[in-house]
Amino acid sequence: MQRRFFKWCIALSVLFWTLSVQAVTSNQISDIRTWSGSGHTRVVLDLTKEPQFSYFRLRNPDRLVIDLAATHNEVNLSKVHIRGKLLKRIRRSTPPKKADYRLVLDLSSRVKPSVFPLPATQKSKPRLVIDLPDNSPVPPKVTPSKPVKTQASASKATRDIIVVMDAGHGGKDTGAIGPHHKFEKNVTLPIAKKVAALFNKEPGMKGMLTRSGDYFIPLDKRSEIARQDHADLLISIHADGFASPEPHGASVWVLSARRANREINRWLDQSQQPTELLGGAGEVLKTSPNDQYLAHALLDMSMDHSMNTGFVIASDIVDQLKKVTYMHKRKPQHASLAVLKAPDIPSMLVETGFITNPKEEKLLNSPRHQQRIANAIFTGVRNYYRQHPPIGTWYAAHYGKVKYAVKSGDSLSLIAQRYQTSVEAIKSTNKLRSNVLSIGQVLVIPKH
Repeated sequence: MQRRFFKWCIALSVLFWTLSVQAVTSNQISDIRTWSGSGHTRVVLDLTKEPQFSYFRLRNPDRLVIDLAATHNEVNLSKVHIRGKLLKRIRRSTPPKKADYRLVLDLSSRVKPSVFPLPATQKSKPRLVIDLPDNSPVPPKVTPSKPVKTQASASKATRDIIVVMDAGHGGKDTGAIGPHHKFEKNVTLPIAKKVAALFNKEPGMKGMLTRSGDYFIPLDKRSEIARQDHADLLISIHADGFASPEPHGASVWVLSARRANREINRWLDQSQQPTELLGGAGEVLKTSPNDQYLAHALLDMSMDHSMNTGFVIASDIVDQLKKVTYMHKRKPQHASLAVLKAPDIPSMLVETGFITNPKEEKLLNSPRHQQRIANAIFTGVRNYYRQHPPIGTWYAAHYGKVKYAVKSGDSLSLIAQRYQTSVEAIKSTNKLRSNVLSIGQVLVIPKH
């Protein structure tokens, strides 16, 4: 009897020890939050430990399945607030191992997710982030008798696209100095003024300056000035310098991902207020001033949008600069530059050439060459916005895409005649290899 009792005591001890070890080693989901905006949905899991996870996608219907090793959930999934149209529901499913936890995200369309962990900070627990980019095109409502317009009418779109030109250096800060003692600050200002003048001549665009004279503005203040002007784009003009005279050529720079992450944390941890952000993010945060997660998610998505837009515009500017000057770098470069740090404003820095190169020093001080550089920058920006006009702008009304659903009896020549364009333009815009059309096919009609 005593022996049997002793065995039971040992068994119970082993059981309690096992349960206590599992309680210590297992992870726990303590909160689940979602956010959606700008074609992007984010789901964040708060955990007690760094997650060990795997995931895969399923079709018909579209789902994202996430398996979390040695994890249990304390969150009522039915009470998780679902934001956006891409994410339909978050639910549990049977995991491959009993100790694991399987989370299923029911989606409205197929996506290519990005799933990554974030370590704990002083203000947050370990997290698992699930980014769902909504890249699926929105199908237009096809009507056989008339085209489908995807942008607002001209009468409702009156806002100008605002481009702020930042002339580098100024005042006590001369910038780089050329072999004939020409100052960088005296090159950047006339080029910035010339670009701004071109924008002011363009219907639907407005050019502004961070400085209009020879005075110094701290780097931290330049993006603040652009924000006060409600800028859609910030372009900082500079002239490069080097210890030797040999390097030459122009280049275009955008913010590095590492600097972007530092800036997001600085906005959250220091005195700068995320409620000041442009693009609607600030207005959202004013209604939830104490929601650190919301602030981080909005800053993150805002910075992603700004960096992506800035890189594409920078690429267009590089293509134009190649036509008028030698390029030191033939693709946009990434760097940790303070003037490009605004999370809500697409930004770039244009190095117009090396003022320390004798030939380029002379060119950069030539009004004719300055105008060529200005024309290239203006054309690159204009070309981008004609292809991607912001909603609610004059450009959106005049350069927004018109979509047409092909109906019985249509031909490319008839459609081109109807919209006062050419067959070649329609084929080029839609990447058509032949003149053959199919009923219901949606064509993008180019505007001149």
